[in-house]
Amino acid sequence: MTLHKEGKATISITLIVLIAINIISFLLLDKFDILKLVIIIFSLIFLFIILQFFRSPYRKIVRDETVIIAPCDGKVVVIEETTEHEYFKDKRIQVSIFMSPINVHINWYPISGLLKYVKYHKGKYLVAWDPKASTENERTTIVIEKEHKTAILVRQIAGALAKRIVYYGTENHMVKQGAELGFIKFGSRVDLYLPLGTKINVAIGEKTKGGITVIAELMK
Repeated sequence: MTLHKEGKATISITLIVLIAINIISFLLLDKFDILKLVIIIFSLIFLFIILQFFRSPYRKIVRDETVIIAPCDGKVVVIEETTEHEYFKDKRIQVSIFMSPINVHINWYPISGLLKYVKYHKGKYLVAWDPKASTENERTTIVIEKEHKTAILVRQIAGALAKRIVYYGTENHMVKQGAELGFIKFGSRVDLYLPLGTKINVAIGEKTKGGITVIAELMK
């Protein structure tokens, strides 16, 4: 299992804590063999959960400049026309993907282009499927503009468990479709705001694979 660099600190702390707990249990619970076994099993299960959360699977990404690919693994929970208030301040098609704790939590750039806007917002930790999460939770807003001036907005949103959003891009830098955009720890959501008229290729409830699933086709 290949692990993502964002998990290094969390995995190290988890190992130290679990080792300490098991050493203490062996020192203090000489006569309680079953309890010691339960602690060992629990420790191994918990460590496995943390490791699988930070897994970094290989993705064979085929770039296609005519489409928008999924920025993350998860399930499509919103497809609707709405007003985007932070950057575009006009009507857009919103596509939201919910990432459960068992999903891979790497985020990928859905298109290639110039980073026109990157802004991190501190906020609350409402459950990721709450409509208010898009505007009230901890989040990062990223706008990518293609050469022909078509622009899309990607918003990383922290969930009830997520306490840290990582993003790698800076304004006025070019990015490639399928390159790593960032990482969100634990349950979370990613919103896409697309131009009106964009052909959507997914449906509510559909599962997505980051860097691979075609979310929509860009207007020509």
